[in-house]
Amino acid sequence: MPKLPYEPPDNNSSAATDVTPVVALKELVARLHREQNKIQDLLSSLGFALRSFNNLNQFLELIPLMATRVTDADGSALFLYKPNGQIRLEQLHWQDSRQRKNIRKALEIASSQITFIPNTSSVNNSTGVLDDPMQRCLGADIQIFGTAILVKHIERGWLYVLSRDAEYSWTETRQKLVRLVADQTAVAIENDELAVELKKKERLDQELEIGAEIQRRLLPRQCPTIPGVSLAARCKPANRVGGDYYDFIPTNQNQIQLLKQDNTEAESWALVIGDVMGKGVPAGLIMTMMRGMLRGEVLHGHPPARILQNLNRVMYADLENSNRFVTLFYSEYDPKTRVLSYSNAAHNPPLWWHAASKKVTRLDTLGVLIGLDANSQYEDDQVILEPGDTIIYYTDGLTDAASPSGSRFEEENLMESLNFACSSYQHPQEILEYLFEKLQKFIGADKQNTDDMTLVVLRAD
Repeated sequence: MPKLPYEPPDNNSSAATDVTPVVALKELVARLHREQNKIQDLLSSLGFALRSFNNLNQFLELIPLMATRVTDADGSALFLYKPNGQIRLEQLHWQDSRQRKNIRKALEIASSQITFIPNTSSVNNSTGVLDDPMQRCLGADIQIFGTAILVKHIERGWLYVLSRDAEYSWTETRQKLVRLVADQTAVAIENDELAVELKKKERLDQELEIGAEIQRRLLPRQCPTIPGVSLAARCKPANRVGGDYYDFIPTNQNQIQLLKQDNTEAESWALVIGDVMGKGVPAGLIMTMMRGMLRGEVLHGHPPARILQNLNRVMYADLENSNRFVTLFYSEYDPKTRVLSYSNAAHNPPLWWHAASKKVTRLDTLGVLIGLDANSQYEDDQVILEPGDTIIYYTDGLTDAASPSGSRFEEENLMESLNFACSSYQHPQEILEYLFEKLQKFIGADKQNTDDMTLVVLRAD
């Protein structure tokens, strides 16, 4: 193979070859540095605006201005969806004030042509629903470039950059900068919505606290002094407002007057416990309504079954409309005869611990839920209490209490616990404390009851 003739190196050509990449690299570094500074300045400005403005509209006013400046465009427009899906021009920035009015009018016409309910299906779309209408309304002299505003992957609007420069290009850097502005806009929208929800929650919390306070005041503040028996009671709502109910009601008007004079003559008292199906505010409202109706009914002097029958007829229409029912156990204790008369409307039967035999039995009669049938009939029954006998009235929150493994406390465990408590303690308050401690250990020391729990302990002296 013949050798090529030797040619001395061209110093000028070599130098040119070496210098060109160096210059290009320096220019690239300088450009990247400028872009980095621009991104940092943008993020800093947006972060400051987010921290400074409590009003979302104040922040949104800045968005088109920032988008215009960081992309060297002539203007920018922010569109947001209304709840009905209609898109609206929220904010506009246009450098030339003489054309701003015409630009706004064209954009409003374009947006009025679109009705679109945003959803996740449009997240990956590279073109916006406004692109074609905007281009038609603005004309071919203005270029448009848009990016979606996504809140939790849901399209909530579009941010557009507008330019009259025919040489204007939608570079990767400009896309990145506008995407940053759009993302911060999404953050501001989400923060504002969270703030609105928080305020709603705070108002609801205040209303619930007022409701809870009213309900606490309607429940007995303390147990009455009834000759021949001692009492203890506690209600633990699962929510601040609950559907459990218990009450101690004087059975005649004269007795109410005597109570105001601190006179504790041996008159009959009604002892009541009930449970509105459900929890929270609706159950609490029905419980409050029932309390007033029952207290009025008691003063008529009817036997327990008749009282439940009349209460059911009065409450039936309201309960039917609310799709709720009430369980109720009504009893009256006469200190003179030591007789406890009672009737049950499908409530958990109270448990009676017999001091003589150390056995536990149930107090129950046939009867359906209050509000189930307007013509329901109820039955009467009665027992005589001997000294030391103990009765507990309770709601299903006790027997339905669940352990971490999912098993329920059940009536059998409650009977066994009651037997032990009555054999070990003398005062009703001690029995009540023991039973609640037993329940708390069962559901877990750090667990909260998921249903309202109410317990009333009556012990014959």
